[in-house]
Amino acid sequence: MKHQYTILFDLDGTLVDTAPDLMRAHNHVMKKFGYPTKSTEEIRNLVGQGAGAMLGRSIWGQAKKEFGKVQDEKIKKEMVKDFIDFYGKNIVNESTLINGVKEFLIWAKEKNISMGVCTNKQEHLAIDLLKKIGIYDFFEYVAGHNTFDYCKPDPRHLTSVIEILNGDIKKSLMIGDSETDANAARDAGMPLILLEDGYTEKKTNEIYHNHLIRDFVGIEKIVIKYL
Repeated sequence: MKHQYTILFDLDGTLVDTAPDLMRAHNHVMKKFGYPTKSTEEIRNLVGQGAGAMLGRSIWGQAKKEFGKVQDEKIKKEMVKDFIDFYGKNIVNESTLINGVKEFLIWAKEKNISMGVCTNKQEHLAIDLLKKIGIYDFFEYVAGHNTFDYCKPDPRHLTSVIEILNGDIKKSLMIGDSETDANAARDAGMPLILLEDGYTEKKTNEIYHNHLIRDFVGIEKIVIKYL
């Protein structure tokens, strides 16, 4: 059987600029629990490993003694629940597609490329966001933070989706914006297309990648070399 080519996408910062809505949800929780709020730009450096990690990293940046408080599991669970509840109700207020995404997805579909999403967002939030922003139907599978017993940077997050899509790891690539995506792709043995100015504190030269792009405009010229 001839396998279709497979492309896996990260979501936050890759397909959609979600930072403004994540910032509002983050600040809602921080105000409630008595921690400092953050700007949209600061939030971009905290996203990528799930809501709990984002809130913990945000507080860790204030003072180590304060991080001890969030390690109280009851408080941490309350904060994460409040974040997810608020964010779920305000998921596409200001979020926008990264430039060129819709056009690329249409092109890839026309080329019969199999596509899936691998995100560390909760699965139900990822699906809801993709539906509300109008690109859900392009994807054959969406794997979130809680879909499997593991998530990025574990390479199985990617390889499991490729298996579900009946793909071939040697005919697959990943598109992401952070070291979380890059490390998963590297360890899975997949090439990575990295977006500049991603949701990460690291510089692009510190992150594994095979190609670097500003947005999705013209990305077809890179992808077609792999088909």
